[in-house]
Amino acid sequence: SLVTGGAGFIGSHIVDRLLADGDHVIVIDNLATGRESNLAEALATGRAEFHRVDVADLGAIRPLFARASRVFHLAGLADIVPSIENPLEYHRANVDGTMAVMEAARLAGVGRLVYAASSSCYGIPERYPTDEAAPIQPQYPYALTKHLGEQIVLHWARVYGIGVVSLRLFNVFGPRARTSGAYGAVFGVFLAQRLAGKPLTIVGDGTQTRDFTYVSDVVEAFVAASSSGVSHESMNVGSGGTYSVNHLAGLIGGDRVSVPKRPGEPDCTFADIAKIRTLLGWQPRVSFEDGVSRVVARIDDWADAPVWAPDTIAEATQAWFDNLDGKTMR
Repeated sequence: SLVTGGAGFIGSHIVDRLLADGDHVIVIDNLATGRESNLAEALATGRAEFHRVDVADLGAIRPLFARASRVFHLAGLADIVPSIENPLEYHRANVDGTMAVMEAARLAGVGRLVYAASSSCYGIPERYPTDEAAPIQPQYPYALTKHLGEQIVLHWARVYGIGVVSLRLFNVFGPRARTSGAYGAVFGVFLAQRLAGKPLTIVGDGTQTRDFTYVSDVVEAFVAASSSGVSHESMNVGSGGTYSVNHLAGLIGGDRVSVPKRPGEPDCTFADIAKIRTLLGWQPRVSFEDGVSRVVARIDDWADAPVWAPDTIAEATQAWFDNLDGKTMR
């Protein structure tokens, strides 16, 4: 198997899962957001190989695809604010990168590919739980580029006969979630604040809810998709529930402080997972509370993460307010 973005959060967990199945795994990652330390156990097995290369470089990645029977494509850039500030960088990673991956797969005769899409494609959804037929309305360049990537994957599947499944992931959390770089997912923000003894920064009143999905469940969805006969389909991957930020803060513990609500952010994310249950027989197994307790048990992993405070968050998210305030797209 070949895993792009295999040194990243979800990708490295997929690598470990494939190795546990006895697979040989080729990992491609340029370490823009991934960390080689995430692959330490995998590389120690002798059945994983790591290639530091950019997925958008077709000439560099093409020879690696020749030995792959299935591909898991997770390489890409995440986070909202940097995508607003650097849209071309995001287009290169998430759109050009996906096109190069699909072309390398086509040229190598790869029969099966699973793409990591994003639930951000739904923007501010009009119904909950949100199913795959909901309107696509990206609110910022990250969401747009991930959806364009999905369109490329499905197009290559139709035109060139590659077996493809696109998984629209909802709020994935767990060990190895990114701890550095841009202001991003609430889990990393809260854990670093808790470790430093600082108050947790609650956006708005904290009643907004998210479909927090534990990483091992997401990994099982990728494996199920890769070994199924299903193709040319987009499917949600969620937890089966939606949980408030206040509930998360209560589970992590500590003082709290409010920061302003942001434009273009939904009050709720909640996946309708009937399609993936039906087509792949997949279902989430790790409860939100159990997942949080597993992460909190490893809170020291967030020791090198930036500790955000209201003033630094305001500075880091200024581009968000400057560009999206009053422009929410319905």
